[in-house]
Amino acid sequence: MCGINGIISTNSNREAVSNSLHKMNQLIYHRGPDEDGFCIENHMQTTIAMAMRRLSIIDLSTGKQPIYNDDKNIVIVFNGEIYNYQKLKQQLESQGVTFKTKSDTEVILKLYEVHGESSFADLDGMFAFSIYDKNRNKVFITRDFFGEKPLYYYKDKQNFFWASELKSITNNLDTKPEISKEGLNLYFRLTYTPAPFTIYENIFKLEANHYIDYDLEADNFKIHQINTVKNEKQDIAFAEAKKELKNRMLQSIESRSISDVPLGTFLSGGVDSSIVSLGLSQMNHQKIDTFSIGFDKASFDETDKSKLVAKMINSNHHEFIISEKDIEKNIHEILLNFDEPFADSSALPTYLVANKTRDFVKVALTGDGGDEVFGGYNKYYIGKLNSKYTSVVPAFIHKASKSVLNKLLTTKDDNRGKRFKLKKAINAINYNNEHYWNIISLGFSNDTEKLLKSDSIQQNVFNYYKEKSGIAKPKTVHEYREIDRHISLEGDMLVKVDRTSMLNSLECRAPFLNKSLWEFANSLPEDYLLKGYSKKHILKEAFKDEFPEGFLEKSKKGFVVPVGDWLRSGLKKELESYIETPFLEKQNLFNIDYIKQLVNNHLTGKEDNSYKVWTYYTFQKWYVNLYV
Repeated sequence: MCGINGIISTNSNREAVSNSLHKMNQLIYHRGPDEDGFCIENHMQTTIAMAMRRLSIIDLSTGKQPIYNDDKNIVIVFNGEIYNYQKLKQQLESQGVTFKTKSDTEVILKLYEVHGESSFADLDGMFAFSIYDKNRNKVFITRDFFGEKPLYYYKDKQNFFWASELKSITNNLDTKPEISKEGLNLYFRLTYTPAPFTIYENIFKLEANHYIDYDLEADNFKIHQINTVKNEKQDIAFAEAKKELKNRMLQSIESRSISDVPLGTFLSGGVDSSIVSLGLSQMNHQKIDTFSIGFDKASFDETDKSKLVAKMINSNHHEFIISEKDIEKNIHEILLNFDEPFADSSALPTYLVANKTRDFVKVALTGDGGDEVFGGYNKYYIGKLNSKYTSVVPAFIHKASKSVLNKLLTTKDDNRGKRFKLKKAINAINYNNEHYWNIISLGFSNDTEKLLKSDSIQQNVFNYYKEKSGIAKPKTVHEYREIDRHISLEGDMLVKVDRTSMLNSLECRAPFLNKSLWEFANSLPEDYLLKGYSKKHILKEAFKDEFPEGFLEKSKKGFVVPVGDWLRSGLKKELESYIETPFLEKQNLFNIDYIKQLVNNHLTGKEDNSYKVWTYYTFQKWYVNLYV
């Protein structure tokens, strides 16, 4: 696990390029405090410079990067883990290929040397890497199937930058980048900005399952998809599918537990983290370490579930209870480390559990991705209900009743209870089969036109993703899952885990994020995933005999924190500074009357606007830090 940076520059001053590269690398020190590595090469008038920071996990003694091939004509810097590298290495050795190290980095390099860029499709893992091939005068920059590892890029007339984190690019530009209209609108709809966009104009994020092919002779690049996602359906009995799923899941847990350093699991007590912790404990002769976090606000605390699982698998369990004061100490560092606005409030406890966990282990397995892979979200069920609802309730009746229901369901406290969820479901209803785009809009949904000034509005903000996925009007669970793979998984979940864990120099691995599992789930009938009210049905059926009766059916809130309350207390003064009229007038982005009323209604307790106000707060915190 590391961070990578790179520059392709026509600047003839090699020392200037080297200085920029070292600056980029130092900015991501936290991603790899164990060691660093650099290579600077020249091709005619072009300088190719690559660097990395390393968090040593595998092959501690000989895995230093960059790694060159035997004739020094191909070189790689790599961030991540390849879980099938031992199998790939054996295949290459059977063809006469030799190795100097025991690292997965060298396996990628030698695999590319034999098979070219088509080899990228053979990799099972989380990764972002760049390869400079002198023989072909090309640089290849690649990102994994789900987008677990980040990769940003920027090009101007003289330079092409790429980096694991935005700060390495933005801090090397001559002027502060402008705000992207697409990024701005996506952020306020979703509460984050998914690839290929960022909040910055002309700085992009390489999409998951893609690679950049940079031609040094032509000084331009093309972007290609790596894997074609399989969606073939199979005729398989439920009992057989259940057995196959369990085998694949356990194999994935085992492959993601290869490490030369101490390893444990995040254990929230939910279905996914409980299955991962169970699987890892069964594969180890010694007790494993499990880690969970709770809250001093009782309605948000669910540590009873993690305690039960920890006792069942006999783990060394570490539980940490956090309060608002714990968040206040770290909130500035946590939020600004994302380098762009990011309003998933679960990033706060994720950072803290990673911070505490790093005191004990260097690698943690997580349950991330289980809901996307096997259909575990309430929004999938709500999506299915939309078609039933709209076929029974006429549009004019829904429109008339919605305003009344919104008032009745208004809450004053941030508790994310049934009233909150019902209100969200009602407002997501759509009679043009675009309801799912409303469901995933966790921020201002259709209110961005009230929030933003007219010249900042981007119409049809989801068009890129509708065209990319080929799903403009999703109707099925498999279509919902595919949209989530492109948007919320890549742009929210994986960003949150990567930044918060790497800020603590902790590597997180997600056994559910396995291309084999994803395609297996794609091949199953939908009612194997979502059967009646049972979400993740086949996953829970596959493992139910391993847990106490009914345990996997228990509801769970998720990793939520009471930010709505905190905005009224410890964060109130800062929030109020963000709605001062002179500041808003100078900023010239927001409709002042609307945002003032929204924030003040929340602060006075008139209504709970936690999601919207938190989304606004995190944007302004980022904005003030960069532009003011």
